Amino acid sequence: MKKILPDLIAILAFILISFAYFFPADIENRILFQHDMAAGAGAGQEAKEYYEQTGERTRWTNSIFGGMPTYQIAPSYDSAKPLQWVQKAYQLFLPNYVCLTFILMLGFYILLRAFGIPVWLAGLGGIMWAFSSYFFILISAGHIWKFITLAYVPPTLAGIVLAYRGKLLAGGIVTAIFIALQVTSNHVQMSYYFLFVILFFVGAYFESAWRNKTLPQFFKASAVLVVAALIGVAANLSNLYHTYTYSKETMRGKSELVQTGDAAKQTSSGLDRDYITNWSYGIGETWTLLVPNFKGGSSSAPLSQSETAMEKANPMYSSLYNSFPQYFGDQPWTAGPVYVGAFVLFLFVLGCFIVKGPLKWALVGATFFSIVLAWGKNFMPLTDFFIDYVPMYNKFRAVSSILVVAEFTIPLLAIFALKRILEEPGVWKENKRAFGISLALTAGVALLLVVAPGSLSSGFVPAQEAQMLQNAVDGQMIPASELSGILANLGEMRGALVSADALRSFIIICIGCALLWFYMAGKLRQSLTIAGITVLCLADMWTVNKRYLHDDQFVPRSIQTETFNKTPTDELILQDKSLDYRVLNFAAATFDENNTAYWHKSVGGYHAAKLRRYQEMIDHHIKPEMQAAYGAVAAAGGEMDSVDAAKFRVLNMLNTKYFIFPSGKQGQTVPVLNPYAYGNAWFVDKVQYVDNANQEIEALNSILPTETAVVDARFKDVLKGATAGYQDSLSTIRLTSYEPNRLVYETENAKDGIAVFSEIYYPDGWQVTIDGKPAKIARADYILRTMYVPAGKHTIEMRFDPTSLHVTEGIAYGALALLVIGVIAIVLIAQKRMRTTLQ
Repeated sequence: MKKILPDLIAILAFILISFAYFFPADIENRILFQHDMAAGAGAGQEAKEYYEQTGERTRWTNSIFGGMPTYQIAPSYDSAKPLQWVQKAYQLFLPNYVCLTFILMLGFYILLRAFGIPVWLAGLGGIMWAFSSYFFILISAGHIWKFITLAYVPPTLAGIVLAYRGKLLAGGIVTAIFIALQVTSNHVQMSYYFLFVILFFVGAYFESAWRNKTLPQFFKASAVLVVAALIGVAANLSNLYHTYTYSKETMRGKSELVQTGDAAKQTSSGLDRDYITNWSYGIGETWTLLVPNFKGGSSSAPLSQSETAMEKANPMYSSLYNSFPQYFGDQPWTAGPVYVGAFVLFLFVLGCFIVKGPLKWALVGATFFSIVLAWGKNFMPLTDFFIDYVPMYNKFRAVSSILVVAEFTIPLLAIFALKRILEEPGVWKENKRAFGISLALTAGVALLLVVAPGSLSSGFVPAQEAQMLQNAVDGQMIPASELSGILANLGEMRGALVSADALRSFIIICIGCALLWFYMAGKLRQSLTIAGITVLCLADMWTVNKRYLHDDQFVPRSIQTETFNKTPTDELILQDKSLDYRVLNFAAATFDENNTAYWHKSVGGYHAAKLRRYQEMIDHHIKPEMQAAYGAVAAAGGEMDSVDAAKFRVLNMLNTKYFIFPSGKQGQTVPVLNPYAYGNAWFVDKVQYVDNANQEIEALNSILPTETAVVDARFKDVLKGATAGYQDSLSTIRLTSYEPNRLVYETENAKDGIAVFSEIYYPDGWQVTIDGKPAKIARADYILRTMYVPAGKHTIEMRFDPTSLHVTEGIAYGALALLVIGVIAIVLIAQKRMRTTLQ
């Protein structure tokens, strides 16, 4: 007990710090409820209700975008339950938000202890890593799963370190457990980025083994880690496999449309280069690692909210400053900068000189690698190479987020540097030049920005803002004679933001260096030095983080349900007890909200990984038809009898039975019944086969979907080559039972026919039967389902039950069993060693 007491004290300190940061929201049970959180709740409501009613999970929902798998909406599998229990135990069952910061500190602490770093220095390292600004911005934005994935990265690397340091079983088990927890957290992009860090680490250990002639031990450890990784991945195989298959059908997959012009920039993954690199960190913006407000801060914070900026404001233009954000960098929008701590960065730069060994070079290389890749479109030669040739890199957008790698490597090398200083107080005498260069590159740059805040920047007014002001002048909203004055004052205000933060960083570095000097001069004990640096770094990063995540953002938990309060319009629509129909909300940002989906099956929705074909239908047909329908219905005063239904045939084939219109009063809406919706399914007279996706999507401009089905020629055999369907006044097909993952239809037709179903086609997972016998479905009208229906009366059942799910779950349980065996083995070995020691 005495041996682990310091570790327990460090863990207790992490808990207290985490509680303190979120006080008093954590004890008042208040929550953050941001756009992404609301979107997730709305998109998952149908699946949630189904689980509450049946105790079963649906892998399909019809609540957004007409219908899509829930693989990336509510990815929960039975095999994941044991890992969820492990996750809660690792979080010590702490409250929401408190547990987040805690596991971030704990994970880095575990890594440093695996390196053999002393307890108190490892505790400082945990704080340095955890209080980097990006993590608190993630919490504020509601990107919780990204945050949790990142929290499990350091302990994963701890397992790798343990294995290469000779502790094979412990290293393998730790690696497997935390890889499994990473994958469970379901943010593949973050795990992918840290694969590069792992490669740098492995390269460093290989070089060390080669130099020390210990390659057999290296390969043995590598083999153990490969097995551990496979077990960790296999424990999440259900999630990974279905995410992979789903991704091929989403925006991340390759489009079948042959594009021209700008659209031809699409990569082999399906995402075009502009989309991948839209959020690219500016080259100059990299200085935010040292000075948080180097580019002003957050896009959501207007200049008028900054006391520092407003001290420089010209009263003549004060009414304008609520319209201008503090941020003036290259990104379209940002919630805040990536700041790693001024003194932490100083120690990192110093570590580049005084830390020895291949691991130092691995950390320096990984830092440079992540910074340059984060520049994205601002450094396209490297970005193009990675997009075109590095597997999976082109599956992810927002390349600026790869800076998380630098946020990891910088405090790690900083701790290594501080460890050497504390162990060898005379090191500064041997490396005076290194100390001088490190001071010049950090404190010197900060001081330069205090005196000349624009010296390292291209300007304080982005081109788009300057153009906006010029447009205001052209529109006679602003006198032309005042434009230069406004631009100059904007520059002065933003320059003040940079200068103030630069002075702050300069002072912090000076205080940190003073503490080191006192220690190296023998005037300060090691424990007090570490305590002083801990307080300095915590105070520095805490106050910056409070700019982006503070108590005022937390709201009562009741807001979570109030956000989805049923409106009178919802009440009226829900009086329609038809089993399945869709709603199109014109009164909201149709493709950027899921409030509609909370109560209805929405034509729109919000999700970062929607089905690609549906997005292409939005671009080619749904959006144009929305404009046409809105204009026609508004012109008719809501009297649908006088509206031309031919203007929105695709909306009708999606069975859009209700439109929601703004009523003219603020926030009020009114439902409009669309009598032209085609219903749940129908028989067609004709099948028009086409050779490619372009022909398929363009044919919808000229056909009437209730008469003609447009089908890709690949499905000709599924429809038994039929080119003519059959329908008469007695042909019927109706939906008799609805569940999100199970649809039952009753059909009656005098002859064999082709039925089209107003349900979104997805190639994997839908099991279809006619009178209990297996049947096949094809795709019609670019996104819908169609099938060959024999003459007579029949019952058609569609059930979403992927066979792959049962296979992957079996493999996942097997991997979990191996993990349990490994943990038991470690416990038994530890007990045996303890008994041997006592004897």
